[in-house]
Amino acid sequence: MDPRTLRSTFGRFATGVTVVTCRTPDGAHHGATVTAFTPISLDPPLVQVALTRTSRAAAFLDGAAFAVNVLADDQVDVAMHFAGRPSPDPLPWAAGSTAPTLRGTAATVVCRPWRTDDGGDHLLFLGEIVEVHSTGRRPLLFSDSSFHHLGDRSSDVVWLGCQDDPHTGWFGAPVPADTHY
Repeated sequence: MDPRTLRSTFGRFATGVTVVTCRTPDGAHHGATVTAFTPISLDPPLVQVALTRTSRAAAFLDGAAFAVNVLADDQVDVAMHFAGRPSPDPLPWAAGSTAPTLRGTAATVVCRPWRTDDGGDHLLFLGEIVEVHSTGRRPLLFSDSSFHHLGDRSSDVVWLGCQDDPHTGWFGAPVPADTHY
């Protein structure tokens, strides 16, 4: 498989932009821009972030508490800073009891370490969620190697009548007998 073709294909999947933050062994705050973030489970509450094995952040994250800061659509400069293009502006650090976080985000998910798995050229860090914060701010998106803003809604009735309708198909809700999939 050609890595460039594969990377380009993966880039067709629009993702949110996060900065994963943690403390280094000496207590300093560290962060890395990450688009490979996935909610995993509601019970127990788990998320996953994937980091390149060779990244400094991967070395700091192993066995450490961390926060996934979902960037707001006006935080491109923050994304670029933690992607390796330092900004002269002060960083929006916030003290956290479990892990350092960032201010001004669309959401923040704070985790204690759950486990680390092999993900090929990446390490997969699973975290057990201990705290969440959500705002009304729109998230920053990433697709085709560039940042994007969320547009208007396409529909308000996404779930109605589909198999994953949370009112009829999710979380053990009974599926009506006359439903055909």
